[in-house]
Amino acid sequence: MLAAVAMDDDRDALAAWLPAQGLAMVPGSGLVPLSGGIANRNDRIELTTGPAVLRRPPPGVLATGASDMAREWRVVSALAPHFPLVPRGLAFCPDADVLGTPFLVIEHRPGIAVGAALPRGADIAALVGATLGQMVALHALAPEAVGLGNLGRPEGFYARQLVGWAQRAATVWPDGLPGAAAALIGALENAPAPLDAAPVLLHMDLKPDNLLVDPVTMAPLAMIDWDMATRGPRGFDLAILLSYWIERGDPVAVHALQAVPSLTPGAPGRTAIAAQYAAMGGIDPGPLAWPVALARLRLAVAWMQLYRKWQRGEMASDRYAGFDALAQAILRQALDQFSKGRI
Repeated sequence: MLAAVAMDDDRDALAAWLPAQGLAMVPGSGLVPLSGGIANRNDRIELTTGPAVLRRPPPGVLATGASDMAREWRVVSALAPHFPLVPRGLAFCPDADVLGTPFLVIEHRPGIAVGAALPRGADIAALVGATLGQMVALHALAPEAVGLGNLGRPEGFYARQLVGWAQRAATVWPDGLPGAAAALIGALENAPAPLDAAPVLLHMDLKPDNLLVDPVTMAPLAMIDWDMATRGPRGFDLAILLSYWIERGDPVAVHALQAVPSLTPGAPGRTAIAAQYAAMGGIDPGPLAWPVALARLRLAVAWMQLYRKWQRGEMASDRYAGFDALAQAILRQALDQFSKGRI
C-alpha cells in the first residue's frame, strides 16, 4: 500500500513538472516499472508525444559517483545524434526536491533486456555478436567528434580506478577487508599502461541486459544505462563484460551471479569472446588479466553496495540477501585467476 501511494505521489509530482519542459503525461496514466536492472529505477510513462522512460537512482544512500543522472544526461544528449542505438534524452531534472532524486526522461525503445536466461529459440552466438559489435562501434567513435572530448579523466585510468574501488571496498567493509579483497588489491598494485594511443568512449557496463534486442533475431535496438560512461582504454569495457561471463568450469559459488546467459549450452568462453572482439574491431585490446581482475573487484564492491542498501532497508527484494557471499566468491575467483595470469 505504501509503495502504491509513493508511486501515485511520484506520478503527480512528475505530471506537474513536465509541462515546463514542453512535455505532458497522458491523463490517467501512471508509472509502470520496467523489468531488468538491479539498481537504478526505470518506469515506463505515457507522454502525449508517445511512450518514454523515467530513469532515476535507487532509493536511499548512494555510493560516491553511483547513478550519476547528470552524467547520463550529458552523454545521451551528445551521443544520440551520432550513435543510433542511444535513446534520445527528453528532459533532465537536477532538483532532488521534485521526486527525491535527480532524474531524467528518455525516449522509450522496444526490445528486451536479456539477463541470465536466453529467450526460447534465441541464438547465443547472435546475442554475443550483437553485444560485441556495438561495443566495437562505440569504441570506434572519436570522442571529440561527438562532443565528449573532455568526458572523464583518461590519464592514469587504471591506477585511478584501482584507488577508487579500493576506497569503496573499505567503505562497504568498514570492519576490515575480507582477505581475498585485501590480497587482490595488493596484487593489482602495479597498474599496466593501456595500449591505446588515444582513449575511447567507454560504456562501463555493456552487457546484454543494457543492450535491448529483438527477442527473436537478437538484433540490437537500443543501448541503455549510460550513468557511468567515460573515456579510457577499450580493454576495460571488454573486461567488464568478461567479469560477468561465468563459465561452467568456474567455482559453483560464482554461478549465482546470473547476470548474463553465459551458462547457456553452446555459449563461448571468455577467451573466445576476447578473441571475437579483437577480430571484429581489428584492434588488439591488450593483455586482459589485470583489467578483468580489476573489473571483478569493481563487481564485487558494487554487489556489496547493493547488499548494504538491502541491509538498511532501502532495497525491498530479498534477491540482495545473498550478495555478500557472492561478492566474496567473486573476489576469490578474481584472485585465483589473476595469480594464474588468466581471465
